[in-house]
Amino acid sequence: MNIELIPAIDIINGKCVRLTKGDYAQKTVYNDDPVEVAREFERLGFHRLHVVDLDGAKSKHIVNDAVLRQIASATGLVVDFGGGIKTDEDIEKAFRAGASMVTIGSIAVTAPERFSEWLCKYGADRIILGADVRNGMVSINGWKEDSDRALLPFLRYYVEQGVKNVLCTEISKDGTLAGPAIELYREVMHEYPQIHLIASGGVSSNEDIDALDKARIPAVVFGKAFYEGRIDVNRLMRSSRHVGKGAGLAKRIIPCLDVKDGQTVKGTNFVNLRQAGDPVELGKAYSNAGADELVFLDITASHEGRKTFTEMVTRVARELNIPFTVGGGINTVEDVERLLYAGADKVSVNSAALRRPELINEITTRFGSQVCVVAIDARQEEDGSWHCYLNGGRVPTERTLFEWAKEAEERGAGEILFTSMNHDGVKTGYANEALARLSDELSIPVIASGGAGTKEHFRDAFRKGKADAALAASVFHFGEIKISELKEYLQSENITVRR
Repeated sequence: MNIELIPAIDIINGKCVRLTKGDYAQKTVYNDDPVEVAREFERLGFHRLHVVDLDGAKSKHIVNDAVLRQIASATGLVVDFGGGIKTDEDIEKAFRAGASMVTIGSIAVTAPERFSEWLCKYGADRIILGADVRNGMVSINGWKEDSDRALLPFLRYYVEQGVKNVLCTEISKDGTLAGPAIELYREVMHEYPQIHLIASGGVSSNEDIDALDKARIPAVVFGKAFYEGRIDVNRLMRSSRHVGKGAGLAKRIIPCLDVKDGQTVKGTNFVNLRQAGDPVELGKAYSNAGADELVFLDITASHEGRKTFTEMVTRVARELNIPFTVGGGINTVEDVERLLYAGADKVSVNSAALRRPELINEITTRFGSQVCVVAIDARQEEDGSWHCYLNGGRVPTERTLFEWAKEAEERGAGEILFTSMNHDGVKTGYANEALARLSDELSIPVIASGGAGTKEHFRDAFRKGKADAALAASVFHFGEIKISELKEYLQSENITVRR
């Protein structure tokens, strides 16, 4: 499956709701806490979220920006936000609150010059054209009014202006669970194959999403079908090989904390360890500094026991509001269960999976692909080949990097964390050639690790290495690179990151 999967949260009075055909009188409240819902979407493995401020759409100005801020702070999801955006101040408010993209509908109809100015000012990667359709005509102001603009000419005007992303909602289908307007979306894609079209309205089942995928619709938004249990998320995730690879997704910055005896350490080429602080305090600091996720690796778990590390995971979970992955000495499904129960969002398996690849299947069958990160430590040999290593890079194997990564994906891994042994700790840059090959050959996200020394190294990992995320340790731990400054730099290089 190639379609991008985007769950939706619609907000009224700070609550997660769904309407039927845009009718505020036909409102169902599904959860009083949208942040809790967003966390669940992230836990299930989704990487992007569509948030609609229905109060804002009705009031013609943003109302629920505080909820947006809470969602953005509590998750690593890439959030696009719409509803009530009428002014520059509204857009700036949405971006300050944590939106990566904004969806704009009514203004594109009523004030096209203003929309075109925003497209130029903020860039086509951050502006989504909202095209809400009823009887072939574009609707405005929270679907309460029909304009005199027919859909295809309306789109043509903005595609010529440089629009890349279009969210098209068939109002008569929205909230009805009657199936999506596939023929409408096919017509749009036939006319404008260059756009990233997001289909919205009517999705009722996995089969509806499969049908959209077969019709080669790039992306789909769904809400009510999920909330009412009509979508089998595990089956959806297993069939989707492009979760996290969709257009417009932000690159993630991930500090890594290697833990030994309850303290964070970092060495060069996995030796010469030195203390770098308390992992809980460092985790809190990174969360406050804008890190998208964290990784905690117990580098001596297989030698010194796991009780101290598990206790640390519990303390970390109490203090952090961003996702974190834990790894080190995970050999069984029971180990995974223990760490997830302690509060971890994901687990990273390395040596145990290499020794017994079935472990990946066991983890993903029980907990889902989204929790399983397969870490691969590999070294490039003199003949140019890349070989995998066990036990923190101490024991060579015959397995090669690319064939093992592909097998891990086929067994259900949700992400690959690739560390180059040649580059780790020496701060000369990531193994970008190998990263690019991994990214090209795999459909799941690839995390770059090993070699970060400058901001430019992160840029190259994303641009040359095509990585979905970049992990680093000492440059963050000792203040050599500040995450906020790194993100500002990457944005200046036209690399999309979460603010």
